[in-house]
Formats: sequence, C-alpha cells, structure tokens
Amino acid sequence: MTMPRTRPVSVDAMIEDLRTLVGVESPSRDLEALAVSAKTVAAVLESRLGGRARLIDSGAGSHVHWSGGGEPRVLILGHHDTVFPLGTLQRRPFTVADGRATGPGVFDMLGGLVQAVHGVAALADRTGVEILVTADEEVGSATSRPLIEERALACGAVLVVEGAADGGGLKTARKGCGTFTITVTGRASHAGLEPEAGVNALVEAAHQVLAVAALGRPDLGTTVTPTVASAGTLDNVVPAAATVVVDVRVESAAEQERIESAFAALAPHLDRAEITVEGSVGRPPMPASASAGLFAVAARLLPGIEGRAVGGGSDGNFTAALGVPTLDGLGAVGGGAHADHEYLLIDRMAERAELVAGLVDAVRQGGGLLRG
Repeated sequence: MTMPRTRPVSVDAMIEDLRTLVGVESPSRDLEALAVSAKTVAAVLESRLGGRARLIDSGAGSHVHWSGGGEPRVLILGHHDTVFPLGTLQRRPFTVADGRATGPGVFDMLGGLVQAVHGVAALADRTGVEILVTADEEVGSATSRPLIEERALACGAVLVVEGAADGGGLKTARKGCGTFTITVTGRASHAGLEPEAGVNALVEAAHQVLAVAALGRPDLGTTVTPTVASAGTLDNVVPAAATVVVDVRVESAAEQERIESAFAALAPHLDRAEITVEGSVGRPPMPASASAGLFAVAARLLPGIEGRAVGGGSDGNFTAALGVPTLDGLGAVGGGAHADHEYLLIDRMAERAELVAGLVDAVRQGGGLLRG
C-alpha cells in the first residue's frame, strides 16, 4: 500500500491518544460528560491535524467537526458517545496487554476514530477532508442526522470508522433498523371477584406479540423481534396497561414500507381494549451498491480484505440512503462491542490507519469513479 505521507503512522502515538479518549467517559445522554469528551476529541484533532475543530451544541451533547479546508471531497464519520455508564472506567480502566487494548469504548468506536485521525495526519495534503464526530449515535442520532446528511452531500463520499466486522472485514451493507412500542390500554378489575369486568391488557399484549412476530421474513432478511414487555401491578388485579417493545431489521426499502404499514394497521383483539403504536425504521437500509466503488478501492489497497453484510445499523445508513458512496467498518479490528470484554488488536492499528489514508487519497483523486 503506497500513499503520500509526511511521516509514518506511529502505533505508540495512537495508543496514547486512545488512552486519552477512553479516559474521558462519555455515556450517551450525559450532557456534562459529553461536553468534556467533545473538548477532548477536539483537542486530539487539533493536535494531530492542525486547524480548529468546531464544537456544535445539541440537545444530545456536543458534536465535533474538523475540516482540512478546500473543496469538500470526503467525510470521515464517527461518534464519541458510548453505551457505558459513568464509573465503568474505574472498574475497567484502559489497559494494554497481550497485544490488546481494553477499556470502555476502545472498539466502539474510539479506536477507529484515533486510527482515522492518524491516517489523515500521515497525508501530506489534508485539503478536502472533513471529520465529523457525533454525540448521539448510540441513541439514534436524532440531533446529528441533519448535520450528517448535510456534510455527506457536500463531500460526496463517506468513510465510517465503526469497528470492523469479524476478522477485520469491512461492512459493505447494513440492515435498516428501528424500534416500535405498542401500548395497550385495558381496564382493571379484581382478578378473583369479577375478572370479566376487566379488560386484560396483558392478554391483549400477548395477541400483539404473536401478531408482530409473524411479520418476520427471514428469507428476505427481515427480523421482527419482541424484546421488552411490561404489564400489571398486583397478582390479584386484571392488568389495565401493558407495553411491548419490538426490534425490527430490514434489508430493503420495500420491506421497510411493508413493516411500517403493518405496524400502523395493528388493531385490538379484545373488546374494549385500545392500542397505540409508536416508532419506525429510523435507520434506512444501507445497500451493498452504496459501498461497491469504495470497497473496490479498499480491496486494491489491502488485498484479501473481505466485505460483509451485517445486521446492525450505523450513521452510514443515513448517508447511503442519500445515494452518497459509503463504506463502513473501517475502524478498529477487535470485538466485544457494548460488552465488558470489548477489545482492540494493537497490531492491526497501523494497517487500518493506512487504509483510511489510502481511501482518502483515492477519493480526492477520482471520487466520480466510486459509485457502484
């Protein structure tokens, strides 16, 4: 792999920057913690890349945006919020041992962010490059989505530095994903004296669980999975209320439309029961066509690298849905996202930083060839 550089990528420097970022806890929705994290991310960007990183306040925390100037050509997309609550770092501090870095957020996705920064820093020319690090990806990207879409359209190509697929593969397609909540309203009554006077919200919820579970089409890549349910107050009271939360994953826009229409059409099974449905497929599917051109470049830069379609969503779903060439999974090689055993493989860090640098350079030289 060859590319213009001002200096080689330093794994030691990347580890130190990763130590800095992991050392500032950044749980989603914790505005105070995210404010400190955003300033730390901005300081790393400015230290390694020069210029000024702009902090963009939102109701979900501060997003960070850096630009190398010139005509926008490529957007590197990541996030600095994590799923781990405050105090996790004390229990599970940043550690480097046996070829692995561990600690909250090393794989998802602070390691990928550090690698991308050092990859761009190694380039002699950084014009046309933008880096956007958002504060709410783990909770749906409600405040950052307009900004993500704006910068993706302006740049014309997106590199997402989420953690790699198993074995280091790139993520060339993602399912669309969403959450639906079914709220059931019934009527309470004494379960022993007059159960017939009540409207059992739990029984109605059971009907709804069976109805939505039947919407799945695994043959089309569509999964509809009831995941959380609650109902009732006491063991001798007919429950007056219940809720069911449902996770949905789809591979195509047609399936997204079918599923959303089916949830909108849900109706009660019991007389006098009422239901309301909220939710949608908030992240549209990312088709393989969105990544085809960029993946072809990545395969030339790093022969043997694999592309994988995965079930999880990312902010790359939004940019791909706009028709902007998008390649995901360019971040850390490791595993254990959202778990206590989360880890990053140290010996793959330089390779991934160089891959980002090579892709950036290729996009700037011939971005028009990257559409699949």
